[in-house]
Amino acid sequence: MSTTNTSQAKFVWYDLMTSDTKAAESFYKSVVGWNMQDAGMGGPPYTILSAGTIMVGGLMQIPEEARAMGARPGWNGYIAVSDVDDYAGRVVAAGGTIRRPPEDIPGVGRFAVAADPHGAGFFLFKGNTEAQPAPPVAGTPGHVGWHELHAGDMESAFAFYSGLFGWTKAEAIDMGPMGVYQTFATGGTPIGGMMTKMPEMPVTCWLYYINVEAIDAAVTRINEAGGKVLMGPHQVPGGSWIVQGLDPQGAMFAVVSTQR
Repeated sequence: MSTTNTSQAKFVWYDLMTSDTKAAESFYKSVVGWNMQDAGMGGPPYTILSAGTIMVGGLMQIPEEARAMGARPGWNGYIAVSDVDDYAGRVVAAGGTIRRPPEDIPGVGRFAVAADPHGAGFFLFKGNTEAQPAPPVAGTPGHVGWHELHAGDMESAFAFYSGLFGWTKAEAIDMGPMGVYQTFATGGTPIGGMMTKMPEMPVTCWLYYINVEAIDAAVTRINEAGGKVLMGPHQVPGGSWIVQGLDPQGAMFAVVSTQR
């Protein structure tokens, strides 16, 4: 969970805030195969999620104050920046909001909770150390392989994020009545896509696609573990297969694989 020049403006961490941590741990261990261990940081329990020996994210109980304000189970993505306080100011100047001002995670780094002008949330993050393992090969199981924004308005959302992070437009896919799906890149590498959300999507949000070895087997595991498949299996341009679903606590997630 660190940021270097090579990770600037990339997603570098993911965590799940949930209503039942033990049940969520069991579900994702079964579906994704993550290894799990307590972070040992003191304070509220935080479970580290690892793909093999590489830490990819965390899992924690929804804080009581957030739950009282109506927070629901959901995944969050952390975007690496050079200065959290500076970027928090940039978010506000660009029309977004800061939901939790910059603060330190002792021994780890500094973060802030932000939202774009249409309400989709994300975290700003700067680690205390420059050490970082080499990025995994694309498609490696257990790592997030795609980042998808269901935006209030795709064009203005892209302007917001590109202005903040320097993301560039890659391929634009015409989906007919569903509008344009705009893929975006950082450092020349496509890392995600944006689209104006469909009416059935209740709120604007980021959706994270976790790599799995094969999509049909993942669907079986989702169903057996008490999750719900919302969409798919569906083949997307480029040949990969995707599934969108809900975990047993109601958090939306997705999986992706090159293998059916």
